[in-house]
Amino acid sequence: MTKRTEQQPTLTGKDVLRSIVGVETSVPPDGFTASILGTERSGSGVVIGEKGLVLTIGYLITEAEQVSLTTASGRVVEGHPLAYDQETGFGLIQALGPLDAPAIAFGDSAEVRTGDDVFFASAGEVVEAQLAAKQEFAGYWEYLLDEALFTAPAHPSWGGGALIGADGRLLGVGSLMLQAATQEGTQDINMVVPINLLPPILDELVTRGRVDRPARPWLGLYSTDNDGHVVAMNVDPRGPAAAAGMQAGDIIRDVRDRSIDDLGDFYRAVWASGPAGTEIPLRIVRDGREQWIRIKSADRDDFLKKPVLQ
Repeated sequence: MTKRTEQQPTLTGKDVLRSIVGVETSVPPDGFTASILGTERSGSGVVIGEKGLVLTIGYLITEAEQVSLTTASGRVVEGHPLAYDQETGFGLIQALGPLDAPAIAFGDSAEVRTGDDVFFASAGEVVEAQLAAKQEFAGYWEYLLDEALFTAPAHPSWGGGALIGADGRLLGVGSLMLQAATQEGTQDINMVVPINLLPPILDELVTRGRVDRPARPWLGLYSTDNDGHVVAMNVDPRGPAAAAGMQAGDIIRDVRDRSIDDLGDFYRAVWASGPAGTEIPLRIVRDGREQWIRIKSADRDDFLKKPVLQ
């Protein structure tokens, strides 16, 4: 654990809920993500530092020009979008006034097991749940977790909510609601980013606003697994893939000399090719015909508006 969390006591009962804050953000209409995620976003966050450091899910604060935090008592405090880590999906907000909320201690997301009782807390609502699964998650927006946490039943206000263990410690931050197949049909579940991904990068996010590592190559593709193939569902017209001629419906068969089996395999092959700016050759199938497309990758952050401290 980092110095910011190791001295924090385990919280119980209402103290845990006092650590949860509402998060509302405004993004300029010309922001890169405005058409995808909207210009007005809302969710939750959890206080992890006594000086008002709040952990949330990154898409709530991406390109935000205004951030407000609402405490459990209803008080509204302005915040600053401190950092967003593309690889994990975590976002950090610094409160610009006192929150009067206790910082929650980190649990160990590696120790929680399928079937364990947990609860999922957002600003205003708590859902008693169980850990349904721990497994890889590949998101269509060029995102991959080696081992995400999945909980059921689903919390209806999942974005930035806190997954809390039975000991009152933080196990992760809510990212998505998904549907999982069951014997009875389908069930709504939440995908949660595990907290163990945060301590190794927390100090750099707080002090620098980013992690000192080469940016991954970004293509601007929205892809999915479909009938044993990786298929481009959509191509961002502003991104590198569109500039190279990729089209929705293209089937991706190879990255360089490596055949692709699934979406996670695709992302790992792209990221193993080098840092952002590396040329990525893809063998695709379009209208039944194979062809190679060479994409000059980019740094996704270069397309995003940066936070400005008012």
